[in-house]
Amino acid sequence: MSRQGQVKNRAPAPIQISAEQILREAADRQEKHVLAPTVKIHDAEEYQSHLRDRRKHFEDNIRYRREHIGNWVKYAKFEEENKEFERARSVFERALEVEHRSSELWLRYAEYEMRNEFVNHARNVFDRAVQLLPRVDFLWYKYVYMEEMVGDIPKCRAVFERWMKWMPDDNAYLAYSRFETRCDQFDRAQQVMRRYVNAYPCSRSFLRFAKWAEFEAKDVPLARTVFEATLSDLEPEEAKQARVFKQFSSFEERQGEYERARVIYKH
Repeated sequence: MSRQGQVKNRAPAPIQISAEQILREAADRQEKHVLAPTVKIHDAEEYQSHLRDRRKHFEDNIRYRREHIGNWVKYAKFEEENKEFERARSVFERALEVEHRSSELWLRYAEYEMRNEFVNHARNVFDRAVQLLPRVDFLWYKYVYMEEMVGDIPKCRAVFERWMKWMPDDNAYLAYSRFETRCDQFDRAQQVMRRYVNAYPCSRSFLRFAKWAEFEAKDVPLARTVFEATLSDLEPEEAKQARVFKQFSSFEERQGEYERARVIYKH
């Protein structure tokens, strides 16, 4: 048997140390946090000198770790804080030459443009990003969110249509239908949901369509039609799932159609 790891002396130590003492000693030995000195600038010449020093610091960091996105973002943030918007934009463009497939970098770039209300520049950044990375959903979400916030409904709808060509997941279709619902375009929203169930013909999509019809569109007949289509149009292994019958019967109960709910439960 190996002797390694065996304790030879099991007697208690002559000096016992409590956990409180260990923590107190650790706190006493911590180095004091030293704040960076405050730089006071008195004239334009000193200000320009300060900018040059800071830029040299950021450029040195980039040379040391060129592929580290954080260095580029901090550099651009510094230029933004000093209202040097063209320089900040130039930093982001240089960063994209190094790592053009970084979705996080594209997002930071677009958020910078939006934060400073350069809407057309932000559109340009998002447009380039989704062309290069069409499978990254959060870029599309941010793109349509920006268009809706600036009130350009046709452009927002056009972006959604571009997104739908890539067959995104079901949440993208739901976001599109809710956008049309917020615009009081219920017919368009319903068309989006029909496209959704055609793209993903499964019980999950049909049940989400029915839920949308009942709670968001407030269209009870449509919701009932969708539930019935779930049972008749889908494959048996999809249509016969317990959750389909449970949600259908619960829907009928909410409408006060207890006889209908009873018939569904019998199946």
